[in-house]
Amino acid sequence: MKDLKYLAAFSIPLMAIIGLIFKGVWVWATPIFAFVCIPVLELVFPIDNKNLEPNEIDTKLKKNIFDWLLYFNLPVVYSILIYGLLLVSISPLETYEIIGLIVSVGIVLGVNGINVGHELGHRQTTNERFIGKALLLPSFYMHFYIEHNYGHHLHAATPEDPATARFNQSVYSFWFTSTIRQYFSAWKIQIKLLKNNNLSFISLKNDMLWFTILQLAYLLAVFSLFSITTFVFAVATGVVGFILLETVNYIEHYGLLRQQTKSGRYERVKEVHSWNSNHVVGRIVLYELTRHSDHHYKSSKKYQVLDCHEESPQMPFGYPTSMVLAMLPPLWFKIMNKRIPKEMMVS
Repeated sequence: MKDLKYLAAFSIPLMAIIGLIFKGVWVWATPIFAFVCIPVLELVFPIDNKNLEPNEIDTKLKKNIFDWLLYFNLPVVYSILIYGLLLVSISPLETYEIIGLIVSVGIVLGVNGINVGHELGHRQTTNERFIGKALLLPSFYMHFYIEHNYGHHLHAATPEDPATARFNQSVYSFWFTSTIRQYFSAWKIQIKLLKNNNLSFISLKNDMLWFTILQLAYLLAVFSLFSITTFVFAVATGVVGFILLETVNYIEHYGLLRQQTKSGRYERVKEVHSWNSNHVVGRIVLYELTRHSDHHYKSSKKYQVLDCHEESPQMPFGYPTSMVLAMLPPLWFKIMNKRIPKEMMVS
């Protein structure tokens, strides 16, 4: 039964479905659940910093249930998205209902879309990577696959990394700097990959070109099949999805910097260069993303066997709660700045 605890990750899509069916004030069930109920539950449930024993790791890696729980997000996310598009297109909704649905569906695109896409993007099989990329599409963040795998994991916790928030940088500033820099970084990486393989820009191996075509095709299909209001809905939900991702990026490495060696190179990525959280509810809902230190230590490691490293900087709250806290920069700085190692405090 313990293996089925990750079914709780579908509680957010469930809230979105309730909002889509019952409409009215229920359209706000998802954001209230995600950013009010879950933070409260994180304060109630105890922190669990236990790691699996070697025999337990072997057992969990052999169970396909953990992979299928990820794959199931593909039909769930797209069903909710299509349902939302149809509802906005044919139903007479109030403005507050449309906004609530944008936020709700956007949260699903971020949590069960981009987050799961991130996990599958680290897998070695083509099918799993395909599902991961498909989950990134509705949020217009397919370039994340390239930048994250070839850029972020190389440059994390350095000024060269777009997805590492600087000391005393607000989350609102980070949304712009990270989003823009990651996109251009992905193109830079893609062009370098093409050049290294003696391939032209117009090539089947140019993923960034394909990502652009697919995302534009999605928007064109929505525009052609539905109303202009539905088109705006599709764009807005995607934006909410990637802003949610960038908020997570913000708290994952905020203020943490790797030191430069005498040669000018940065020290290797260690467990101290990512914020860790052992708050149970956030761990389950986000498929152990909160054990981010171990993820960077070994990115190929599957979510169900990630470890807690005691030397990693520990967040005082879970990731969902920390995301809410980040929206209040003065309070965030007051709580988090004193937790950053002094040698890393370079703005």
